[in-house]
Amino acid sequence: MKGERIIGVISVMNYKGGVGKTTLSANIAAELANRGMHVLLIDLDPQTNLTLSFMQFEEWLALDRQERTIKHWYDDFLDSDGELSLGDLIVTPYLVNQRLENNRGRIDLICSHLELIYVDMELSSRLGGNTDRTIRSNYLRVLSRLRLKLDEIKDSYDIVLIDCPPNFNLVTQNALVASDGYVVPAKADYLSTLGIDTLIRHVHTLKKRYNRFCEEADYPMEKIDPQELGVVFTMISFYSGEPIATQREYMNQVKRDHTCFQSYMRENKTLFAPAPETGIPVILTKGQSTLQENIRNEIKQIVNELITFHVNYGGQKHE
Repeated sequence: MKGERIIGVISVMNYKGGVGKTTLSANIAAELANRGMHVLLIDLDPQTNLTLSFMQFEEWLALDRQERTIKHWYDDFLDSDGELSLGDLIVTPYLVNQRLENNRGRIDLICSHLELIYVDMELSSRLGGNTDRTIRSNYLRVLSRLRLKLDEIKDSYDIVLIDCPPNFNLVTQNALVASDGYVVPAKADYLSTLGIDTLIRHVHTLKKRYNRFCEEADYPMEKIDPQELGVVFTMISFYSGEPIATQREYMNQVKRDHTCFQSYMRENKTLFAPAPETGIPVILTKGQSTLQENIRNEIKQIVNELITFHVNYGGQKHE
């Protein structure tokens, strides 16, 4: 969709891996595109799971040889101050786009790279300086890199979804600086919910420091305000139509302090596990079983809430 972006830039993030982050990102993107929206996915996770959910490994190898991954884009920035546009990296995965029912929608993708893990160390080397002024300038330059380049292309999309690595390194911080909001997928268990408070506290600390440096900068810099759009509970096990008791306990603990989506994404390895190999997210599959219908409806409800949260930028906490 050309013109006004109705959703914006959203990061999907959690310190804990294995929480369904990539599955959630892929299915949200597919559902929005199926509704006729233009979606850009940016894979910033060095595991490249989102990338390989939409293309064959051989296709990715070809892009690697052409130096058209996000790792090569960061290399260009580190080596020569970045003449390479993000637009030069964009690919349009064939299989998923062929499956869309609304021919006005589209999913585009910027691919990750296994060696993206080394980029953070190189970015860190660009921070610091001999004076406060140099420290501020280097900090803003490194942290705003993705945001400034994304500004050149994002108005061609209704939504940009950024799949972040499971940490708070400089690549993740680049994503947050570029984002209007962020979503936290979490399993309803001890380890997956333990770091949510810390994650959100780090987001607030980043926002405060970045905006303070913007105020002190020698040149105009736009402040940031990424909003906590909500925690999405994933890999839920149902019994008698509701999450099992042990999961409800952890969910209630999180709901006391954070905005949470009312809809969940259930656990089902039979349906979700093969999806990356086929290149088709579950939301676009054609099976008519009750279970498949339930899963598709749950994903659709998550997308409905995401759009609503965008309008209210977080809104009120769900009870």
